[in-house]
Amino acid sequence: MSVSTRAFTGSPFEARFGFARAVREGNRIIVAGTGPVEDDGSSTKGDAAAQATRCCTLILRAIEELGGTAADVVRTRMFLTDFDDQEAVGEVHARFFGEARPAATMVGARWLCRREWRVEIEAEALVRG
Repeated sequence: MSVSTRAFTGSPFEARFGFARAVREGNRIIVAGTGPVEDDGSSTKGDAAAQATRCCTLILRAIEELGGTAADVVRTRMFLTDFDDQEAVGEVHARFFGEARPAATMVGARWLCRREWRVEIEAEALVRG
């Protein structure tokens, strides 16, 4: 039986809502919905591209902490609060995960955990080797 390993980014929501940023079970890493949260707990300033960049940075930090890389990402889900942000967020996604070409979903959401968030992203990785 394998032992689960968890990664935390320090988001204030992790402790308050009782979850880990990512969980590794065997070769599978599942990353929770990741919003644009700075290390001090504030929201990332800027447009959807800036926020998506922060989300992807946090996702990769968690995956790498658990022994994976961007190349191991096989699934992503992007939640946007504004239809007009899809191009900008898609370009950021391609910059981080374009080589891996994961199965990806982009959907509209009426709201996210903080009103100022324009994007939230989750991911799954399968660590090879």
